[in-house]
Amino acid sequence: MRIHLLCFGLCMAMSYALPAAAHDQADIPRSESLDHIVSTALLPQLDHFFAQLLQDQKALQIDGTAAFNGKDKFLPGKIAIGMSYLLLNTPRNDPHFASYLAGYRQIADMTVDEDNESWGIYYYLSALNKLREAGLLEQALSPATLARLREKLDWRGFVKQPEFTLIKLPTNYYGVAFSIARLRYLLGWEDASASEVLLERMVKHYQTYSGQFGFSDETDGDGRFDRYSILLIGEICQRFIETGLPVTPQLKTWLRHAVDVILVRLNPRGDGFEFGRSIGAYGDTAFLEVLSAAAKLDVLTPTERDMAYAFAIRASNKYAQFWFDRATHSVNLWDKGRRTDAYRAKHRILGENLSLLHQHIYTNNLWNQLGYRGQSASAQFAAWLTQLPRYTLTWFARGEYDRALLTVRDGQRVISLPLVNGGATQHMNTPYFPIPFSNDLIQGAADAGFPQLTPRFTLADGSQLIGSAFTRHVLTTQEGNALRLQYRQDALNRLGEREPQADPRLRMESEYRFAPGVISRIDTYTPTTELQNLRIDMEFAGFAERAIATENGFRFEGGEAISFEVEGFTQCSADSVADNALYRAPMGQMKTRIRCKLDVLALAAPLSLRWTLRYAPREAD
Repeated sequence: MRIHLLCFGLCMAMSYALPAAAHDQADIPRSESLDHIVSTALLPQLDHFFAQLLQDQKALQIDGTAAFNGKDKFLPGKIAIGMSYLLLNTPRNDPHFASYLAGYRQIADMTVDEDNESWGIYYYLSALNKLREAGLLEQALSPATLARLREKLDWRGFVKQPEFTLIKLPTNYYGVAFSIARLRYLLGWEDASASEVLLERMVKHYQTYSGQFGFSDETDGDGRFDRYSILLIGEICQRFIETGLPVTPQLKTWLRHAVDVILVRLNPRGDGFEFGRSIGAYGDTAFLEVLSAAAKLDVLTPTERDMAYAFAIRASNKYAQFWFDRATHSVNLWDKGRRTDAYRAKHRILGENLSLLHQHIYTNNLWNQLGYRGQSASAQFAAWLTQLPRYTLTWFARGEYDRALLTVRDGQRVISLPLVNGGATQHMNTPYFPIPFSNDLIQGAADAGFPQLTPRFTLADGSQLIGSAFTRHVLTTQEGNALRLQYRQDALNRLGEREPQADPRLRMESEYRFAPGVISRIDTYTPTTELQNLRIDMEFAGFAERAIATENGFRFEGGEAISFEVEGFTQCSADSVADNALYRAPMGQMKTRIRCKLDVLALAAPLSLRWTLRYAPREAD
């Protein structure tokens, strides 16, 4: 491992020496394999945390944040799974193996009585099962600690019996409960009956809320679709692979649906999902988890498998040189202009490091099993990307309301237009707005509700309405190399409540047009009764260094946006948000903001509002 650490220091200095805010991967060594990245850049990070835990124990701080602060209820499990890779990836005859074994026992003894819930329980049991399979379980844990873990690591604390229903948890926790029960069975701690019931509940629930298109609603039918809606089937299949269960044809069909979304979004930068909650570094690893499961289960064609592996190299390189901050020796999701949601706030700093490293390492292990150990990326990757469809519409749900995702490929750029309602609380936050998302051009800000490219109406009674939640009649029409997407909303979403509230005082018809280098949107708002004293606000917060007023709008300097034009507003101005914490995106600080306003004394007839964004082509990799 000292060889790893020496190489880590040298490799990071020579190959990954990028500014903290950079996102240019032109210097990624083309001959580098995924396994090489893991061994020289990721395992040494675990070695560092291992040494810190042994030295500082519960007083450990990372970048000034206490690791054991009582706010990360998954932490002991993440420590267990993370540190297990040091044992499992170190040869028994390596002189450091004995110290890893002794240190693992010491850390387990130290953390055994820390709070550890749901996901943390799963992670811990996964680690124990891997150690059992390697013949190391009794050596890596003391008898007393193992007995205590057998008592603590249980699904019954968050699953009501005999109903086998979740206790105040989101629906994806059926998969967590099943995994815990199945791993307890494999460890010999209980029989298979509970895991069989939970498996049936998990699959039935997925069937109920994924509908005809096979994507999991994050809510009980409210229509929130995001990263996790696509990732969940990949996680489920990974649990089957991990615990030796045969994957059914139905699961493979659902998995293929997720693959179809992801393949058309692959790119040379290693970028994953850019909309919804808990993205950033987790938006990238969602691709890795789905694609590695699909490769393992022969859901990919041989060419798709090679392209998925090529992307995995890019994504893990991105983690090593962009998400990992050498100054703090930690993943950075929170500082230097970056922002994530409250769920993944910095109080979870150690756990976020360990869970992300786990996702990169375990997916690499699957690629190794498939014969890719030591292989470099396919030389055909760049050419293959150019053959992907320019426009892909993915349906999540149809019926009373339409839920869909439009994926646009414009050269090297990937653009997402999600038409989803966001569900509880998220419907008010920019990452769920029906706007085009593209890294370094348009992003949302976690837990923030400023009117990003979305007109917000403030009525005389104080109500605030946006067109975000009640989408119907989505229609796409391709015209040469351009695409027109239309939809309507018979009621706008009244903000302020936990759930979206339909307000029929305004109706909306929207039309997007995508063409090379240009995105435009025109909305027509029709009142159902005359409205008095309205104020309408809209913003475009982006990453240009400067915004300069022109006759028709603004032109930009120092970024990928070229110009922004608006119609229908009476006042627009530009200012800097480079020091404003509200305008931090997952990958960095937004810098300029265009603010547009319109005051209307009385609205009785249809009102049209339009914006057009022009952007520079992204250079080929």
